[in-house]
Amino acid sequence: MPDLPEKPLLSRLFRLQYEKAQNAYVLLYPEGMVKLNDSAAEILRRCDGDRNIAQIVADLEQSFATTGLQNDVESFLQAAQERGWIK
Repeated sequence: MPDLPEKPLLSRLFRLQYEKAQNAYVLLYPEGMVKLNDSAAEILRRCDGDRNIAQIVADLEQSFATTGLQNDVESFLQAAQERGWIK
């Protein structure tokens, strides 16, 4: 299993945007589209190449007034990396 990037960044092959018709964030890519759940969208919105994983987790925990998101965020980022969504 490859290590997660220090500062995750959405791959240039994908574009994250809100689709009104889907009532959700989606990842657009040349061959199609992936509809994201709210949690996935919130994590990917923070994958800007400037924030490290700890900062992403802290921002999510502050934004949603919760704690203990580290493992869930890392698990999602691992899956996103395997799918080529982040680098």
